[in-house]
Amino acid sequence: MTAPTPGPATERRTDADADGATAEYIAFAEFRNGLPRGRFHVVVNPALAQRFVAQRTHATAVALALIGPGIASALAGHPVIGAVLVALAIVLRRVVRWQAPKILLYLASHDAATYEAATTQGVMEVQRV
Repeated sequence: MTAPTPGPATERRTDADADGATAEYIAFAEFRNGLPRGRFHVVVNPALAQRFVAQRTHATAVALALIGPGIASALAGHPVIGAVLVALAIVLRRVVRWQAPKILLYLASHDAATYEAATTQGVMEVQRV
């Protein structure tokens, strides 16, 4: 499946929200260039952002990859190393959840696919200032 080619930055379309209201579509290139200049107001749904960012960054898989060897090393007679690995996994998951809106904004401003997914799934809404 190929990604749709973005039109010029001046091309606009509107998408219907769940309320029936329409929100202006802002192209990724325009978002990426206008965000540092303060041209947009970004609203992030924190609850949705936590799951979205955890999925996008593969935080769960990394945490499990740390927990497994941590438990194995604890059972093999190295409880300190095991405890450190398990603690790192827990801290990783909590940091991703705690910082999810900031991580999402960073990912969306650097990756077009993340921007498109976040805006179409309702995780993030971009409004003109």
